Amino acid sequence: MHKTLDVITIGEAMAMFVATETGELSAVEHFIKRVAGAELNVATGLARLGLNVGWVSRVGDDSFGHFVLDSLKKENIDAAGVTLDGRFPTGFQLKSKVENGTDPIVEYFRKGSAASHLSTEDYHAGYFAAARHLHLSGVAAALSDSSYELLDHAATTMKSQGKTISFDPNLRPVLWKSEAEMVEKLNRLAFQADWVLPGLKEGMILTGENTPEGIADYYLNKGVKAVVLKTGADGAWFKTANGEQGAVAAVKVENVVDTVGAGDGFAVGVISALLEGKPLQQAVARGNKIGSLAIQVQGDSEGLPTRVQLNE
Repeated sequence: MHKTLDVITIGEAMAMFVATETGELSAVEHFIKRVAGAELNVATGLARLGLNVGWVSRVGDDSFGHFVLDSLKKENIDAAGVTLDGRFPTGFQLKSKVENGTDPIVEYFRKGSAASHLSTEDYHAGYFAAARHLHLSGVAAALSDSSYELLDHAATTMKSQGKTISFDPNLRPVLWKSEAEMVEKLNRLAFQADWVLPGLKEGMILTGENTPEGIADYYLNKGVKAVVLKTGADGAWFKTANGEQGAVAAVKVENVVDTVGAGDGFAVGVISALLEGKPLQQAVARGNKIGSLAIQVQGDSEGLPTRVQLNE
């Protein structure tokens, strides 16, 4: 019997070496080690808010893989769905340090990683059935054909069981064979979701529409219940299947340290609030708030708050 989970997500985690000094990565001598991964960031944020979260993946039986498993334990994320795979390595990445609010340079070393070998064999029916919500991202979808099949199977099955699903496109064009394949496959996942959370530019690429309302209607017409668009400095804009819509202003940040992880923080806020039964406008406001906290520190998940720190 599996323990009841509020949320389950699927993704890749990597060891991340963050430069402690600015400059070209080739010249940097000192780094700090962290864990990275879009879906793991979301799992971490939700767990810190007190939700029971399961994260499904594969990691190598190496020092990086054990580092990831130790991080899961530290964050109280359920790891029963993680396979320690001795055949393939855990990926890693290098990230530059920036101090002017621009995006850092990130170099990935993930090809052939254990997580890229995720497949429908990693779908354990009892484990997924124990969760009430599934969160998916376009990063895990792009890892490999077999990883995509796992996400598609999980979405189809959990939707048929009446569970809710959220989807963050998290576009990574470099991981796909073509933009056409990326658009087709990610939209197939999005159409199965209740809540779709694209950035404005991502929405334009995926739908061919160039306005927030056009992007939202594209998905709402396919059966999605709510679309929440991240609109950068303006904050976010949402529309629901019953016609409710509105803009939610961004939280002003004086000192932007590291923009990586802002979208994951936004997802944490929206998903957690909706699972608590809060109105969508309130959920989007929480998303903006947590996104603003994420960009004020270096590291992908260091800024994600606990329930006490969230103070709401």
